[in-house]
Amino acid sequence: MLNFLIMAYRQILYHIVFRTKYSQNSIKQEFAEELYKYIWGVVKNKNCKLFQINGVENHIHILSDLHPSVALANFVKDIKVSSSLWMKESKLFPDFNGWASGYCAVTHSYRDKEMLIKYIKNQQEHHKKTTFRKEVEELFKEFALGENTDWFFKD
Repeated sequence: MLNFLIMAYRQILYHIVFRTKYSQNSIKQEFAEELYKYIWGVVKNKNCKLFQINGVENHIHILSDLHPSVALANFVKDIKVSSSLWMKESKLFPDFNGWASGYCAVTHSYRDKEMLIKYIKNQQEHHKKTTFRKEVEELFKEFALGENTDWFFKD
């Protein structure tokens, strides 16, 4: 069975979004690149591919594939736990109190990859025009996840 998982072919993109606890603006943008590089290392250690990562002061978007041997919930948990520890130990993010408990992950076709990379790269500009809550509401609507986004914003 293990050989099957190692040899498995996959072509699924995951767009993962998670936020800081209480949606606090605690991700200092001048140090965000170091955080993203750290998360890239976590993703790589899981034998997954990171295509794009970016965010703003209160949330992060990740576009990655997922190795067949890795469960999505464990993948997100490992990213959040290890990056939280790193952020606190690095002292680069003194206002960071942790990640919120929830996350949103939706799958996409590889045909959407370049469009998603552009969308994630453009987060700073995007959030000059819209709020994070509105962005989440639009994501939920697009993927028929329901109209109630309150659970996503609970800590």
